[in-house]
Amino acid sequence: MAQTDILLTKEPAPQTVPACQLPRKLYDVARNTGAHMSSGLATAGFRTAKYLVDEWFQNCYARYHQAFADLDQSERQHHESQQLVAETEALAQRTQQDSTKKVGQRLKDMHCWKSELQRQVEELVAETDLLLAQKQRLERTLDATAVPFSIATDNLQCRERRQHPDLVRDCVEMELLKEADLIRNIQELLKRTMMQVVNQIRMNREHKETCEMDWSDKVEACNIDEACCHYHNQSSDLQFYPHSTKFEESASTPETWAKFTQENLYRAERERLASVNLRKLVDCILQDASEDLRLQCDAVNLAFGRRCEELEDARHKLEHYLRKTLREIVDQEHNVAALKQAIRDKEVPLKVAQTRLYQRSHRPNMELCRDAVQFRLVSEVEELNLSLAALREKLLEAEQCLHNLEDTRMSLEKDIAVKTNSLFIDRQKCMAHRTRYPTVLQLAGYQ
Repeated sequence: MAQTDILLTKEPAPQTVPACQLPRKLYDVARNTGAHMSSGLATAGFRTAKYLVDEWFQNCYARYHQAFADLDQSERQHHESQQLVAETEALAQRTQQDSTKKVGQRLKDMHCWKSELQRQVEELVAETDLLLAQKQRLERTLDATAVPFSIATDNLQCRERRQHPDLVRDCVEMELLKEADLIRNIQELLKRTMMQVVNQIRMNREHKETCEMDWSDKVEACNIDEACCHYHNQSSDLQFYPHSTKFEESASTPETWAKFTQENLYRAERERLASVNLRKLVDCILQDASEDLRLQCDAVNLAFGRRCEELEDARHKLEHYLRKTLREIVDQEHNVAALKQAIRDKEVPLKVAQTRLYQRSHRPNMELCRDAVQFRLVSEVEELNLSLAALREKLLEAEQCLHNLEDTRMSLEKDIAVKTNSLFIDRQKCMAHRTRYPTVLQLAGYQ
């Protein structure tokens, strides 16, 4: 508020001179008390109230003196009035110029604060727009993380359909579980960060509105002071406002006025800097999150590639052993057939030897001799029985081996089918699904 007190070197002259009556001058007039008084002439029929010549001259002198005194007092009063008018005119001009100068200084101060407020409002608007862009990036990133999470969970569910013995907790499953946990943690972090961004945007807008209200008040005050600055003595819309000199109870002081705007600017700048730091934090979070997700995606893909190579190698080895087993089964079947044929081949000689012994057992009396033929036939039967026993035992072993080979063949074929199913799940289901994984730009919220 402008300072209204004016230092004066002397007491200002009053604007108007109060009217008062001049003291009446008393004159001593001589009475007709002498020998020539006219009081006795009334009886002769003449006026009794006539003045003397001396009285006439005294009366004239009194009129002259009164006129001279009135003229002198009037001239003195006129001179004093002109001097007072000049002094009051100069004082009024001086006071008006000083008031106009102070109004101009006040306008400069308000223009300075108004420009600072306007700059702060523009910076808050620009910062809020940048923060809104970061919020949009957060939303896009949060939406983009839904795809990797669905891919990871789908991969885990698909790999649950693997068959034994491939239903193992391998490195691929460990990496998939790590990927799912990472995505959940990133989603929670993005949600918390988004809440901070929303609160910061609200604070930015509140302080922007506060600065705008202060700026609006200063614009209105500037308009009023500019109008006051343009007032002059020839203005046509001047009026008397006798009660305008009273100070309002709610009026602020220059110190509280400046402090109010300074605090508004300080709080607005503090929130702007907090918004800048939050934007940097959001940018770091989005960059780290996108890099972590892509690194984990690469780790999962690498684990899938290694696991598929292991499965492919195992299947090739199983197929190799299956081919060898099939060839061995064929050879073993031939071996069994050969053993059976050998047994059948030994049965005829045994029949011959046993028939000979049986027929020789019917030799009469002394002819029933234990000759060399008899011993040779007995040994032949024993040799043939031993050979048949050995052949039958070997046949049993060959048949058991063939049975084992058949079981191995079935096991190998089943294992090959399991490996083929695991490869189909990992390659055709999981890895093909992972081609839909978002890019780094999508995970960073730029797309």
